[in-house]
This record gives sequence, C-alpha cells and structure tokens, in this order.
Amino acid sequence: METDCTRDDAPVNARAELAAMPAQRTPLTAAPAPLPAGTRLLHIGPHKTGTTSIQGALFGAKEKMPEYGVEFPAASRHPMQAVLAACSRGGMIGDTTPTERHWQQLLEQVDATGRSTSVISSEFFADAPDDATIERVVEQLGGERVHVLVTLRPLAKIMPSQWQQYVQNGLRMGYEEWLEHMLRKAPYEKPNPSFWRRHRHDRLVERWVRVVGADRVTVVVVDDRDREGLMRTFETLLGLPADLLQPVPDTANRSLTLAETEMLRNLNKEFRGNGLPDELYSKLIRNGAVMHMKNACSPTVQDVKISTPQWAVEAAAEIGAEMAERITAMGVRVVGDPKLLSAVPKPASREGAAEARIAPEVAAQALYGALAAVAETQSTRAGARGVHQTSSKELVRVLGHRCLKRLRRR
Repeated sequence: METDCTRDDAPVNARAELAAMPAQRTPLTAAPAPLPAGTRLLHIGPHKTGTTSIQGALFGAKEKMPEYGVEFPAASRHPMQAVLAACSRGGMIGDTTPTERHWQQLLEQVDATGRSTSVISSEFFADAPDDATIERVVEQLGGERVHVLVTLRPLAKIMPSQWQQYVQNGLRMGYEEWLEHMLRKAPYEKPNPSFWRRHRHDRLVERWVRVVGADRVTVVVVDDRDREGLMRTFETLLGLPADLLQPVPDTANRSLTLAETEMLRNLNKEFRGNGLPDELYSKLIRNGAVMHMKNACSPTVQDVKISTPQWAVEAAAEIGAEMAERITAMGVRVVGDPKLLSAVPKPASREGAAEARIAPEVAAQALYGALAAVAETQSTRAGARGVHQTSSKELVRVLGHRCLKRLRRR
C-alpha cells in the first residue's frame, strides 16, 4: 500500500518559502569529519540513491567492521520488513504484512551493539508518514546517539528507475503518462503517492531536521561519475579504513530494461483485468518471473533504455534547483555538489534509435521463473529444495505429475 502524501509534497515552487529560511549555508567538504564514536548512523535513503549498493557493501564487511569499532546490526543486507513495520507501511503487493515483532527484533540487534558505532540502512525510512513516527524511530534507535544520513541523486535520474520499480509492484501506467501525473497533474499524488513523499528531498530532509536538529543530519549528493564515492564517504564517516567497503554484485536488484518493463506492464494489465489475487502476483510474477529473469539475463548494450522526454528532464532540474537551495539553507552538513541536483543532461539522440523488443530468451526465462514458483510451492510443502535449485527437467516432471493427478481426480 502506498503512503498518502500531502499537498506540501507536490512539486510546487518553493521560492516564497526560501525567503523565510535562514541564510546560513554549510560549506562543502571533500572528506567529511568522522562521526563521534558510539554514533548510530541512520541511513534513510531515499530510494534509487545508491542504497542497495551501500547496503550490500556494509553487509559484506559485517565481519570485518567490528575490528574498527563499527557494527552492522541487521541480520540481512536490508532489514526491510522491520522498517516497513516501524513506518506503518504494508509490504509489497501480495506480500505478508510486516509486524511490530520484525521491528523489535531489529531494535534488539541494535541494542546488542552496546557503545559501538553502528549503522542501519533502509530507504523505507524515507516513507515515515509523520513527525511522531520519526520521533519514535529515533528514540528507539538511540535518541541523541542517532545521526541521520540522506543520500540524493538528480530527479531526472531517479524518475525512470522509480517508474520501473513501481511497475514491478503492479503499476500499469506507461512512463510518459506517469510523468504527466507526477509533474503536471495536481495534486501530483496518483498513481503513486509515495513518489513525492520520498523524492521531494528538501521536505524529506526538513522532516528529519525537525526531530533531530540540523547538526545531526548529513546530506550526501551522489556523483554518478564516481562509482565508489559513496562507499568512501561511508568509510570516512564511520572511521573505517579506505577500501574496506567493496561493491557486491546483486543481479536481483538491477533495473529492468524498457522492453522488460513494458512486457511486465502489459502483464500487469492482464493480471488486474482478470481479478487475480495479490498473493499470486507476489509469488508468480514479482518473486517468480521477474526475479528469475533478472538473475538469468543481463542487459546488453543493444537493450533500449528508458528515456525521459526533455520537458520532464527540465521540469525535474527546476525542482532540483529549488530543493538544493532549501537544503543548503537548513544548516545541515552537505557532502558533494548540490548543483548536480539541478544539472540538465544533454538530450539523448533519437536518430537511429532501436525499437524496444523483448528477446525470446528473456521471455523464456520469465516464463520459467513463473513455472518454477509454482513448483517451489509444492516442493516447499513437501520439504524439498527451493526453486532455483530445481532443474528444468525436474520442474517439468513435477508440473506434469500435478496436472495428471488433477485430471484423474476430475
């Protein structure tokens, strides 16, 4: 379920509000000073700002960091269920609803770190619906020990990635129509009210500043030209040695190509049009077809990328400029260049652009993933191994056996 956003989170002009903001600006620093020992660094995302890569690197260094007084208390790369519960959010479409117990388990793991520095990272903290929720999260994670870290990228780079992610959760709207709703159709809440809750970045920072104060918020502007810059920034803030954090490949989190997204979007239309249950979507589509396709197929240079029309790029840049100005006026520490948030990339050449077509092998892997998810349900009930350990031959045998049994019963 999406979190409703208020009218204040719409992409409105913020110049009038800027006049009322304090004039102080935080100087940029290439290498930020390390946080005090014992800090609990809370990385709140938002989505599509390098969160998965940093979570993978932190989890990969989980056994090495305690040597330097730093703990990664989560039991998995991303404690999503716990954070969804803390922020009163439902799970992805068709998934089991997270419970308070998930959050309490994470709190117990954080408490077990004692006086060590620790880091908790989840982009779903950006979905916290109100100040009361933020206050509760901060207090339970350590109160004054908590330092909030926000990572930002330009809206023009976030929008295509966020759209295809929404499609992976059931969205049926095409990209350009979606952009029209997000940028031109007030109150900018449909079909995904969470978008501006997450990505009106100035108001996101402002909500957390209201709770913890500007001196306990760091904003990092990610520079995509420096692929490992975010990891080096985390190392510096946490007092870790250089190059301890390393990228961890994660094919399951890669973005879909335009052809893959369009295939899925049309499948979503059929799925919804036939009134199939959400649980089936979760199991067969998102965690079956899409997950297997991502793991089995890597994008190539021939794949057509999701292209943002120039009017939307320019609108996003204008909003980015307003957000950057407001953020730098809040007195928070800013690492990186806020001007990147309003940069307008050169228009992509449409000359000779290829048509987005799904490759037969990609479609086959998606279909196999859905079939495998069916077989996994039966295997799990029987205590057998998981779907991705099942060969195609065995899968066909299992499905065939099931069909024969049903026919005989009839």
